[in-house]
Amino acid sequence: MRKEENRKLTVLDLPVGDIVEAGTAVTFHTGSWRSQRPVWDKDKCIHCLTCWISCPDSSIKIAPDEKKTTVVTGIDYDHCKGCGICASECPVKIRAITMEQEKK
Repeated sequence: MRKEENRKLTVLDLPVGDIVEAGTAVTFHTGSWRSQRPVWDKDKCIHCLTCWISCPDSSIKIAPDEKKTTVVTGIDYDHCKGCGICASECPVKIRAITMEQEKK
């Protein structure tokens, strides 16, 4: 083995084409990857925002209501990959989000 092969890689060794520009996730619609989709029941939701905090894809939609309180308003299916974290983190007795088979 050559001495050069033992050296540690640096940032200069990374291929430029594989690094995605920051803040571009909004342009990638990854919802077509899903095999399951979260279904939100607005009548069961207590707006604790645990799903919003837990979602790795920022797919839980929120907005202020008439009382200026932040509430869940739906799910962004264009970016949701169907991981199910939102459903598993929803309070056990409530289950305002359940996972269903994706219909394609």
